[in-house]
Amino acid sequence: MKGERGFALVITLIITALLIAVTTEFIHDVFVETSLRHGYEDAQQASLLADSGAQGGIKVLKLALSAQDYTSLLDGWAAPQVFQDEKGSLSISIREESSKLDLNSIVFPNGTLNEAYYGIAVRLLDRLGLPADLCDSVADWIDTDDSTRSAGAETVFYQALTTPYVAKNAPLETYEELRMVSGFNEAILRTLNPYLTVYPESTGAPYSKVNINTAPVELLAALDAQMTDDLAGRIVAYRKQSPLKTPSEITQISGMESVGIAVQGKISVKGSVFRIQSRAQVRDTVRIIEAVVRVVGADSTVLYWREL
Repeated sequence: MKGERGFALVITLIITALLIAVTTEFIHDVFVETSLRHGYEDAQQASLLADSGAQGGIKVLKLALSAQDYTSLLDGWAAPQVFQDEKGSLSISIREESSKLDLNSIVFPNGTLNEAYYGIAVRLLDRLGLPADLCDSVADWIDTDDSTRSAGAETVFYQALTTPYVAKNAPLETYEELRMVSGFNEAILRTLNPYLTVYPESTGAPYSKVNINTAPVELLAALDAQMTDDLAGRIVAYRKQSPLKTPSEITQISGMESVGIAVQGKISVKGSVFRIQSRAQVRDTVRIIEAVVRVVGADSTVLYWREL
């Protein structure tokens, strides 16, 4: 009898252990399934929220640009917006791409070098401590032939790489495309990001002007060979008090009488291309939408759209 009772106890313990294991596994499965379901729902909500933020940014730009003939860093759209509630948060930031140098402008549509804008690019790189040779590499990538400039690179160079490809011989379509161009790396791309764009003011334009109301001081200082750091600083100080309403107003800034005339064909006071970043968070899930849009009057055109 004692043996039978002992055997029964062992069986009972084994069954109990199995029940505990099965129950634990069941609880784990339910937890995982619930977590996945909640994670999926959170991701969907965050994605929709980020999309609504980007669409809202476009509407804000349409309203703002229709109300005045200039854009500046003092405008309402230039201030980041943050919205929060118990379910999550949404932050929207807008930056003007027209405040940057359009890198495609260093080459005319027919493939010839645009000396004025090439000069701006060279001076900008020099001010940022980067090799000016990069300008030749970009020009070769954009132009329509396979003739290599002194410091550039064409298809012959790219075909000799471990993973060969050809020079595009067409305008850059995204900023990230610069990774394909000889001499560029991630560090250089990060350094140049605040100063360069690849999105023209309008389709078919031979080059894009720089908005002096929003351009960074380093780019302002590179607009002309006569421009100095001091003069660029005066432009920034002037626009902090009151945005420039016309390009010719730059000549009213002390010391800018002659340089202001020289840069007239390169500058504007109103941008048309903007980068919107909409970041939504629902619980622990984050979705980010980055969009580049061209806004002209009541019309808007999406030039770039990416969700992360």
